[in-house]
Amino acid sequence: MPDTSPVPTLSSALAGALQDYLAHLGVERGLSANTVAAYRRDLGRYARHLESTGRTGLDGVGERDVEDYVLVLRQGSDGGAPLSPSSTARALAAVRGWHRFALAEGLSRTDPSSQVHAPSALRRLPHALSVDEVARLLDAAGTGDGAVPLRDRALLELLYSTGGRISEVVGLDVDDVDGLLGERDGAAAGGDADARSAGSVRLRGKGNKERVVPVGSYARTALEAYLVRARAPLAAAGRGTPALFLNTRGARLSRQSAWSVLQASADRAGLTQHVSPHTLRHSFATHLLAGGADVRVVQELLGHASVTTTQIYTMVTREALREVYAAAHPRALG
Repeated sequence: MPDTSPVPTLSSALAGALQDYLAHLGVERGLSANTVAAYRRDLGRYARHLESTGRTGLDGVGERDVEDYVLVLRQGSDGGAPLSPSSTARALAAVRGWHRFALAEGLSRTDPSSQVHAPSALRRLPHALSVDEVARLLDAAGTGDGAVPLRDRALLELLYSTGGRISEVVGLDVDDVDGLLGERDGAAAGGDADARSAGSVRLRGKGNKERVVPVGSYARTALEAYLVRARAPLAAAGRGTPALFLNTRGARLSRQSAWSVLQASADRAGLTQHVSPHTLRHSFATHLLAGGADVRVVQELLGHASVTTTQIYTMVTREALREVYAAAHPRALG
């Protein structure tokens, strides 16, 4: 049975309009009693806010009224609990539904909520390792003899060198790596600029979109060692695969195995914070921007469709600047 009990402490016009909408949710849309009860709580608070400002029906509600209510929800200035951005967005969605219903039913001539936006949730800054921590991590990778350590070092060096997603890097085939074997010495002989430009990988990102990313000298050295000395012994255990990184059975290395490689290296390096493949991606972007790289270039290297996604890393570097300023400037702290 739908909840048809009257909404208390409201004027007859607002209470009636709300009761009609709740009945619509329960009967026509078939929402559960618990869901209707949640709407009753959210919209009851909204209706009481409207009544406290002198509104007696939905037809007189304006966009400013809805915007003020969003502030009330965030601040709890009506005596109710302050809501988080996500809870405020949920409550505003209920308000929009009610106003759309009122417009469709002829109870209101406009929808004052259509252009009101919920507050954005605070974006959590991505965690990045320091340059020293990355060096410790990579130095700890691939310790020991044999094909597997050489593979592990090449894998982590390439993750950090390219900023690639773990799925992109383990998805590489040998043919996706250009300008390494047999070309490095010749490039070096042609000059330092040529040596720096030698080597790239073709990564396939979301939507199978390809991008070519340069490979730094440390990663080139590690990849060359892996390709010359380690890949063939690993491939001998399998049936032949074009994959660049192989497991001990000669098949393509999985994302889960690559995670394990990273975790083992982080443990050996003594890194106490959580380290994931995405941590290396965040570190790649943060270190490039801190070194003066243009955000549009970093966007292309990361394979982001929009520069707004990449700009989160500029927030990281600005925060680092604030920390350095606070620690170093003689008048930064009172």
